[in-house]
Amino acid sequence: MFELDKIDRKILKILQKNARITNKELASQLGLSPPPTLERVKKLESAGFITGYSAVLDPIKINLATIMMVSVSLHHHSQDSINEMYRAVDSLDEILECYHVTGDYDFMLKVICSDIFQYEKFVREKLVKLNSLGKIKSSVVLSTLKKSNAYPIDDE
Repeated sequence: MFELDKIDRKILKILQKNARITNKELASQLGLSPPPTLERVKKLESAGFITGYSAVLDPIKINLATIMMVSVSLHHHSQDSINEMYRAVDSLDEILECYHVTGDYDFMLKVICSDIFQYEKFVREKLVKLNSLGKIKSSVVLSTLKKSNAYPIDDE
């Protein structure tokens, strides 16, 4: 693994904001020519700093405008229970994000549905079928004040 220099950090910042930027535009913003810029991006990809690229969709336009924050606790804290939860999270497309956390609950989920009725169906038909599931606490997201996938990267 290599250490990120100032240029690498700037590349990461720029690509987080616009992954569709052309290599020529990126090079221009860096003050480099395109060949070494492309070489640096490929090096960042192969070293695992950049793990992929994706399109950001408008959930309203695809009829998935209801976001739920769901706290889940397990009946038992065994490795089997945790593994069951990991498998379930991986297999349920409605779960956008999952965090194994400390505190009153064991997991925090970000779940997306078309409406509250679809969320109820998701809970009844999918989530509660987990044998290790204990308590569920759901909160409806009323509005999103900030949404970002960009990590804060220092230029230094």
